[in-house]
Amino acid sequence: MTGIHTHGEKHLVLASGRAHPELAKAVAAELGIDLLPVTAYDFANSEVYVRFDESVRGSDVFILQSITVPVNKWIMEALIMVDAAKRASAKRITVVLPNYPYARQDKKHKGREPISARLLADLFKTAGADRIMSVDLHAAQTQGFFDGPVDHLWAMPTLVEYVRTRIDTANSVVVSPDAGRIKVAEQWGDRLGGVPLAFVHKTRDITRPNEATANRVVGGVEGLTAVIVDDLIDTAGTIAGAVRVVLEAGAKDVIIAATHGVLSDPAVKRLSECGVREVVITDTMPIPVEKRFPQLTVLPIAPVLASAIREVFNDGSVTSLFDGAF
Repeated sequence: MTGIHTHGEKHLVLASGRAHPELAKAVAAELGIDLLPVTAYDFANSEVYVRFDESVRGSDVFILQSITVPVNKWIMEALIMVDAAKRASAKRITVVLPNYPYARQDKKHKGREPISARLLADLFKTAGADRIMSVDLHAAQTQGFFDGPVDHLWAMPTLVEYVRTRIDTANSVVVSPDAGRIKVAEQWGDRLGGVPLAFVHKTRDITRPNEATANRVVGGVEGLTAVIVDDLIDTAGTIAGAVRVVLEAGAKDVIIAATHGVLSDPAVKRLSECGVREVVITDTMPIPVEKRFPQLTVLPIAPVLASAIREVFNDGSVTSLFDGAF
């Protein structure tokens, strides 16, 4: 069936953009429904066309779009899908963005800069979105950019459950790749049963994107398995540098755990050559064959998204899904 019906009144519909169809199919399977049939294509001049092939009138519509390359195309497609649903008389529209676009542009570092993460929230609101759902926002304040409910989902329980099977917690340390992620590292340490913490001190030139220098480890890592945790891996310069510094400080081996695998060039080369034992990410973004390497493990995020969608549809508690994660 295309959607879920409740008491003959509520109707859940899941529609997907073209960015990550595998994830959308997995979420639909978890929900036990079929994806809404959608016609979508590009005109010769690259403009996007979208049409829902079935009625969504009065439905609770969830539009799933994973924002990957080309970023701006998939954002535009998602906005057009929201507009189409609004004009087709959907009762409520939730935009499911497994990875929030422009998340790192959440504040002004210098004068005359935009706050692009806020702009994206405004665009979705203007298009007709009632709610936004996303996994592991880069900065918590992004929740306040959207004028409506924002469901901030966590991949941490999924990642922790797997990493626990790959380490001896009595001989491990959780490492934050920079001082700004220490709170997340603390949560990891707690969920792993009181594993101690360390962090890598780094410097960054804000005029040079995707570049940072890892300097030294603050905290003990010698003889331990280091679990370096972060929200995303883009070019992997920061995290590969953190691996190098941690190994030089005497760590026995290193595992990286992150939610979003952006993996822009030269991330694959850096990660496969930095000495890390394993890189664990989720499939919030598509990971094509050319971005896969022997140390990479990709965990499914569909169960988390499906559970949250079900709770929102049933007017339940999304927070209850992550009790203990904070």
